[in-house]
Amino acid sequence: MAIFERLYEKFQPEHYNIFLDINRQTKTISGKTTITGIATTNQIALHQKYLTVSSVKSNDLEVPFTLDNDLDLINIDLPQAGETTLLVVYTAPLTDTMMGIYPSYYEIDGDKKQLIGTQFETNFSRQAFPGIDEPEAKAVFDLAIKFDEHPGETVLANMPETRVNDGVHYFDTTVRMSTYLLAFAFGELQDKQTKTKSGVNVGVYATKAHKAKSLDFALDIAKRAIEFFEDFYQTPYPLPQSNQLALPDFSAGAMENWGLVTYREAYLLLDPDNTSLDTKQVVATVIAHELAHQWFGDLVTMKWWDDLWLNESFANMMEYVAIDAIEPDWRIWETFQTSDVPAALRRDATDGVQSVHVEVAHPDEIDSLFDPAIVYAKGARMLVMVRSLIGDVALRKGLKNYFAAHQYGNATGSDLWQALGEASGKNVEAIMNSWLEQPGYPVINVNVVNDQLTLSQQQFFIGDGKSVNRQWQVPLNSNYDVAEVILSESTTVLGNYKKLRAQYGEPFRVNIGNDTHAIVNYDKSLLQDILSELDQLDTVSQLQILQDLRLLAEGSQISYADVVPLLQRFANSTSTIVNDTLYRTVGDLRQFVTPDTDDEQALKQFYSKLSTKQFERLGWQSKPHESADDQLTRPYIISAALYSENTNAITQGHHIFENYENKLLSLPADIRLLVLRNEVQNFNSESLFERLLSEYIVNSDSSYKQDLRAAITSVKEPEFIKTLVSKFENADIIKPQDLRGWFGSILHNVHGEQAAWDWLRQEWDWLESKVGGDMEFTTYITVVAGALKTATRLQEFIDFFEPKIDQPGLTREIKMDKTVISSRVKLIEAEKQAVRTAIRNNV
Repeated sequence: MAIFERLYEKFQPEHYNIFLDINRQTKTISGKTTITGIATTNQIALHQKYLTVSSVKSNDLEVPFTLDNDLDLINIDLPQAGETTLLVVYTAPLTDTMMGIYPSYYEIDGDKKQLIGTQFETNFSRQAFPGIDEPEAKAVFDLAIKFDEHPGETVLANMPETRVNDGVHYFDTTVRMSTYLLAFAFGELQDKQTKTKSGVNVGVYATKAHKAKSLDFALDIAKRAIEFFEDFYQTPYPLPQSNQLALPDFSAGAMENWGLVTYREAYLLLDPDNTSLDTKQVVATVIAHELAHQWFGDLVTMKWWDDLWLNESFANMMEYVAIDAIEPDWRIWETFQTSDVPAALRRDATDGVQSVHVEVAHPDEIDSLFDPAIVYAKGARMLVMVRSLIGDVALRKGLKNYFAAHQYGNATGSDLWQALGEASGKNVEAIMNSWLEQPGYPVINVNVVNDQLTLSQQQFFIGDGKSVNRQWQVPLNSNYDVAEVILSESTTVLGNYKKLRAQYGEPFRVNIGNDTHAIVNYDKSLLQDILSELDQLDTVSQLQILQDLRLLAEGSQISYADVVPLLQRFANSTSTIVNDTLYRTVGDLRQFVTPDTDDEQALKQFYSKLSTKQFERLGWQSKPHESADDQLTRPYIISAALYSENTNAITQGHHIFENYENKLLSLPADIRLLVLRNEVQNFNSESLFERLLSEYIVNSDSSYKQDLRAAITSVKEPEFIKTLVSKFENADIIKPQDLRGWFGSILHNVHGEQAAWDWLRQEWDWLESKVGGDMEFTTYITVVAGALKTATRLQEFIDFFEPKIDQPGLTREIKMDKTVISSRVKLIEAEKQAVRTAIRNNV
């Protein structure tokens, strides 16, 4: 494995002047980059990738250089160290990898068009221009772009355009920032504009394939989010503009380029007249996440990629803080409990998982750091713990001081803890380092031992794992104030439980609010005490009980068979988050039954028992003035009713389809997927299949396309499965950015598992050439691990992926996912008989 060094130690850029001449027809870039900076030695290097360099000058004199394509370098010999101005002349290709400078493709009325955009995070700016492509190497940038321009095209960059001379577009000088934040785009665009209270120009841009009204929601959220962050951070937004751009092809969800934020179309554009509430919430939180980055990540940037969490964890928390403030009726923190929390708890329980702060030993490992369940979700939970401990007043004061001390520069995790510690008077760093520097989390065991209420912590694993005696500083958040604020020991005794129970008048509980990154295992008597007063608990506490039981069962600390009889107690809840967690848990039971057997029929009867009353209450159609909870709960109940083969649900869904047969896009968005899936699974035909696939290809509404994909991939017929898999490599039908969703959906379809798994193994080289080196690439392995559940499949996984285990970007994922599948296989074998019996006994 090649060892890499930080180039910034030998050359510190201060100013870039970048000229790019881009030809879309020939897919070539001709560039001239001038870099002024300080060389600490006469032998320096710049990053480059796929560049053909024709000359390098230093202070107007030609200097020797060599290219090292293995390490992405231009090695340069300078006459002397000191201040120097480098001029590099080069050419480069436009690629179709969604990295660097690349075209996005779309159609309007059958006319194929393209939009040029960029994606430079993590280290892809080197594909566009030479430089020091490291976060610490901040500089100011002057950008000039020439291209084969057509009338009516728009050009965007981080800063406003200042002039156009001889077809060259010049942009204002940027503030000091990292290379990966530079961005630009050009093509035929429509836009809508507004201004914040402080005068920031806010724009939303998209191709003309979309209706103009699809930009309105994002414009409103972006404006209000910037206004919120300026107030919360007590630090002005530092640029004159904040443009949001939807790219038709985009690998990530969105990217926080300073002043020109780029998004997948699905995460920016929506039909304000027919979009479900949960989709609006997703789009709003993505926008808020990226705008939170304009301070936390852009204004102050991690010094190196090992502190990536400084960017992502904080933005992940702040997206919820912002949306909770500007749309309080959404109760968005409940969404955090059903999305980020379970994702973090499941992933972080696998032995071998990365810690939030993780060392980077090789360039190829950088993209693999973007583990959404850890760097985003767990990191956000970690910061939610901090916020709970110190409060918003100290948090805001600490952040203001943090920004003031490090603005336009770089920081480490220690810098943040210091600022928050000084603002709160608490030793934040001592508490948080136990969460930051080590992987995993504890299970808090709560037992009555010899009449004494006893708490202990130990690392929790799903599957085999070595705890190496890890300990955490655990905020207990107990309802008994006799308990410590922080559990730092392995075991503590609180006193006689009967006396404490009488004193406090309620069952003992910890982690109230479910903000601490831990789960709780109450002994049977304590759990029954809590369940006896279940109706008096808030919905987050009810969710937490289910969530912890589910994880404990996955980790074989309790039996799934013991969980089954408890589920009925939650079945009549009107809370979305309780129903979400209930049906996730019930969904886990499917792994213990074989499709199309008496055991599965019993499980369907169990689903019916849980869902029938709720379906009769909610039905398919929304009702006037119903609660947001009812709107968001309905899909869970209909889905359960359909799986249980509820004839009323199936028939009513079919009638709704017939009523909308000639206008499927107009189906109410909150039930559209379920109507389409019901039709595919129960009334399918070749004409229906072809129609839905055709609708997917020609339609530009991202939400509708996602519903169509989810419905189409639920097909049962082998010939249709074969047809879909044959489309995987056809970018005119399935864009590479969407392929993982198609693959994963068919893999999780019991009728399509074999075909999808075969395709991945046969076409791995093609897949690697298409999306390899991208931060999304390793997640294909994660998707596989989420579906396979037999000893045969485990061996197939090992046979295929073990030879790839030494690839730096894949090593951790392969090792972890082998554990994930192995633990699932063992769990199913150990528990299937008891679970099947428990299901039959509770029908």
